[in-house]
Amino acid sequence: MLERDGTSLFGEEHRAFRAMVRKFIEREFSPRIDEFEDAGRVARDFWLKCGEAGLLCPTMPEVYGGLGLDFTFNAIINEEFTYAMMADSITLQSDITMPYILHYGGEEQKAHLLPRMLAGETIAAIAMTEPGAGSDLQGVRTTARLDGSDYVINGAKTFITNGQNADVIITVCKTNPDAGAKGTSLLLVEADRPGFARGRNLDKVGQWMADTSELFFNDVRVPVGNLLGRENSGFIYLVSDLPQERLSISITAQAAAQRAFDEAVAFTKERKAFGQRVIDFQNTRFVLADMKAKLQVGWAHLDWAIARHVAGELTANEAAASKYWHTEMQWEACDVALQLHGGSGYMNEYPIARIWRDARVRRIYGGTSEIMRELVGRSL
Repeated sequence: MLERDGTSLFGEEHRAFRAMVRKFIEREFSPRIDEFEDAGRVARDFWLKCGEAGLLCPTMPEVYGGLGLDFTFNAIINEEFTYAMMADSITLQSDITMPYILHYGGEEQKAHLLPRMLAGETIAAIAMTEPGAGSDLQGVRTTARLDGSDYVINGAKTFITNGQNADVIITVCKTNPDAGAKGTSLLLVEADRPGFARGRNLDKVGQWMADTSELFFNDVRVPVGNLLGRENSGFIYLVSDLPQERLSISITAQAAAQRAFDEAVAFTKERKAFGQRVIDFQNTRFVLADMKAKLQVGWAHLDWAIARHVAGELTANEAAASKYWHTEMQWEACDVALQLHGGSGYMNEYPIARIWRDARVRRIYGGTSEIMRELVGRSL
């Protein structure tokens, strides 16, 4: 299990918070995993329970009803939920969508949305990816044309996490299509706007309980007051907030890798082959020892990265390197753990199957491993 309280990053307040999160997960989440997986989304009432328990947006300032904590508390929630095999939906609200509104929203937008997001009453999504634009945000084709006091939005988005549940979507649009990245803006689109439509809840390899959708905008009109920040500054905002997103993915990758390792250790201690436990074979011990060493290094690095982020010092290149290393290590850990389960690892009744299939996407979303290497390479 996760043993994180012995590090200098976490104190007594963190230990009490982690214990509360674990009790909540045991009571409210773990008994409902299959329900959420089968439904293809996390139930709305669970979002409300997370809000009641103070597990959404812990960094939200007190003026909006939040706890005003630092990102170490987000890290605890991410670690514990991911270790318990939660897909990446709750973390999106706390680590990604809420900060955009907090950092760039006007006072009216913040006063209206932030308390509702904190309570789980409003679920937010961010719509970046398009059928023809993934990691390359400069390739966005969705447009927002100013018409009087409204923006008129046209375009399509895909692979949008929380897309089926979302009440409001932070939509990446081109407000000046001729200006490239410098013509990008962020607009808040409420899900009940005429012309907005949800497509399929996409059939994914893994992360089944995370609703991931196509979204369509057909002459969707939103008032100019729905502009997030300044017009044509969206690309700068996206780049500025990517380090926290990539650190968040690093945390979930590390926690999932730890769970995969723990499942492999438990299984090989119980399963016998040729008259002895599987863990008693030297090859098994060497494979697990190699992974234990990498996990030890990973946790130490994660503490370093979180501490730098809390201090406002984590650079975009450092976050990219973190996201790259932790997600690649996670994939290795999950694949090794499944292999050590033998044929049982390929059966969905074993936790390692879910952990393995949920792992694959982390090397893709938030910027692919190839893009992360390119970003780090450019900094040399």
